Amino acid sequence: MAQNKLHVKKGDMVVVISGKDKGKKGRVLQAFPKEGKVIVEGVNVVTKHRKATSPQKPGGIIHQEAPIHSSKVMLYCENCGRGVRYGIKVLENGEKVRYCKRCNETL
Repeated sequence: MAQNKLHVKKGDMVVVISGKDKGKKGRVLQAFPKEGKVIVEGVNVVTKHRKATSPQKPGGIIHQEAPIHSSKVMLYCENCGRGVRYGIKVLENGEKVRYCKRCNETL
């Protein structure tokens, strides 16, 4: 059964908690809720061999980020300096914000 809701979204700062890139921090570049995966800047970098398609697009070896499972990342709190769990609270004006469960700062 596919997971349709992610705990992180595009633009969030996250830290990898398991795998070969454990401990790395980066921004979420793309989120795929149907697959339950995210692409994080500088994490899970793979090498691809690209064939030249035109004179403007030369071939060669390129490095790009591949998706990783969302369960391997945690939201990063600047105040705590580590990956944290978060909660959601509603402000007086009705706006929903995420907050760090450790230090109660807004994320």
